[in-house]
Amino acid sequence: MGVSSMRRALRLLLITAAVGILVGACGAGALYMFQTSLDGDIVRLPDALPATEDDRPPPEPGVGENWLLVGTDSRSEEATTGEDAQGELWRPGQQRTDTIMLIHLSEGRNRVCVISIPRDSWVTVPGKGKAKINAAFSWGGPALLIRTVEKLTGVRIDHYAAIDFQGFASAVDAIGGVDVDIAETVHDPYRKVTWQAGRRHLDGEQALLFVRQRAGLPGGDLDRIKRQQALLNSVADKVLSAETLTNPVKVNNLLRALTRSFSVDAKVTTGMLRSRMIDLAGVDSLDYVTMPVERTGTRSGQSVVLLDLPEVRALSAAVQDDRVDDYVKEHDSGNAVDTVR
Repeated sequence: MGVSSMRRALRLLLITAAVGILVGACGAGALYMFQTSLDGDIVRLPDALPATEDDRPPPEPGVGENWLLVGTDSRSEEATTGEDAQGELWRPGQQRTDTIMLIHLSEGRNRVCVISIPRDSWVTVPGKGKAKINAAFSWGGPALLIRTVEKLTGVRIDHYAAIDFQGFASAVDAIGGVDVDIAETVHDPYRKVTWQAGRRHLDGEQALLFVRQRAGLPGGDLDRIKRQQALLNSVADKVLSAETLTNPVKVNNLLRALTRSFSVDAKVTTGMLRSRMIDLAGVDSLDYVTMPVERTGTRSGQSVVLLDLPEVRALSAAVQDDRVDDYVKEHDSGNAVDTVR
């Protein structure tokens, strides 16, 4: 048995053990009530997915599943996703997408690719013309952002999930924090934080500061993307670790934090989330990629990221054909997330 197969088997064993512990601790009836309660915590957005099929890529069975994961920046102290959101979960002109990730789960559920789209990417927003991609969310919420990503890539988005800064910090705290390896000491002049080189353990608030920095990083927003991916990778490792999955209190806190912090499309259920967690336990290949960039530039007086459109089309075709791992290998385009700036 290879190393990846052993890891897969171990993670599946841990998932099974976690379910067994919860059943033993709660009993079948109490477990059902617990799951029902979790389902009630999930905040669903009835209009997250586009209302019509006009101009959308058609559904293609047998080529995996695509999620659009968004981190929102409301520039507000109030929560804007999850159960603590005040009023509308999206308010025109008041929120932009600080993080945009297209996540492809292979049909065999053994490969995942996380493709980060720079928030300043200069793209065509349907009905609006050329603009930064994060403006699509500000103008038209999740549905317009999804249509924009679909127009850029030709990839159909099956599901949508969003979390704001407060929810992100809560989720990190729920698993007891995460570890990151920093390649070199850097200073964030805006937030007056110095990150020393070496391994650092971050709680929720520190993790938030870490993923929001771009000033002081050599690659600016592109380095910040790698930080975001590194944190996502650390969270996944922690969630699927023995430390978390064999501790019923931590499992409970994690599930509560996730269901209370995320907003998702109306088709997402607790059963689906549980199923995807089991899918992650069996993943053999996890790649992190940045949407291909040609250069930075200026458009309409704004600093923007100009995408390498031929390479965007090639990567998108690989996603559509469920062979994105081949693309990553052939182009050597995967981001290293074990150590970041």
